[in-house]
Amino acid sequence: MKKTVFITGTSDGLGKLTAKYFAEQGWNVAATMRTPEKEKELTQYENIRIFKLDVTEVDQVKAAVSHAIAAFGKIDVVVNNAGVGSYGPLELAEEWVIDWQYETNVRGPINVIREFLPHFRANNGGMFVNISSFMGVTTAVPVGSLYNMSKFALEGLTEGLYYELKPLNIELRLVEQGGSSGNNFQSRVQWNEHPTIRDYDDITNKVKSMMGNIDRSLLDDPQTIVDVIYDLATGKSQKFRTVIGAQGNQLMAMRNSMPIENYLETIAGLYK
Repeated sequence: MKKTVFITGTSDGLGKLTAKYFAEQGWNVAATMRTPEKEKELTQYENIRIFKLDVTEVDQVKAAVSHAIAAFGKIDVVVNNAGVGSYGPLELAEEWVIDWQYETNVRGPINVIREFLPHFRANNGGMFVNISSFMGVTTAVPVGSLYNMSKFALEGLTEGLYYELKPLNIELRLVEQGGSSGNNFQSRVQWNEHPTIRDYDDITNKVKSMMGNIDRSLLDDPQTIVDVIYDLATGKSQKFRTVIGAQGNQLMAMRNSMPIENYLETIAGLYK
């Protein structure tokens, strides 16, 4: 019997690549996105079904999960991929941006997980693969407090769920990706700015410059990330947490090698 994966945020980038790869490996794919009417590529796959889903809308989550289960009978793996990014000083963030960052990156996965738990319990098993970031295990870029908060929260949520779901044979995995050549993250950043408050300009401009002039050789091949997700879904990899790429692993090694005070000062010194 074919296995089925449910993936959020498949309109482009990593989500779309993951949906295509799983389908090409013979899996059934429930691909979700906010505007399915615009999708042209995934509709060409016989084993991909597309469902409308904004993960921040509980009613849409209920409908998408219900329809996916009805379409395929059983969901084996859920990939929580949908996410957004806010950068810029916390003081300058508008209220809607704070809520948007949390609702999408934290409450979104919570909504999806909660809706799938009865299905997984009934089937005596299942797996959640939560797509985080190495910014969820280490802070490395200033004026990213909201984004870091959301990914740290996702990490804590996933670790905390381990204890209550392990006895039910429900598995949890975390993928800490970095920048990839298949995801134009910089163009989608919601910047927190103010026309008259200039105290944060220096540090913000340095971060903008860093993002705009990033060494492309430091970006991961998106297929590398997809391969990790697939290996986790198939059981080839049993790792609970997978940090992808040299940059993320180097930062993790540096953070683990020194007291947090030293680490924070080291990172801050890069932006003086």
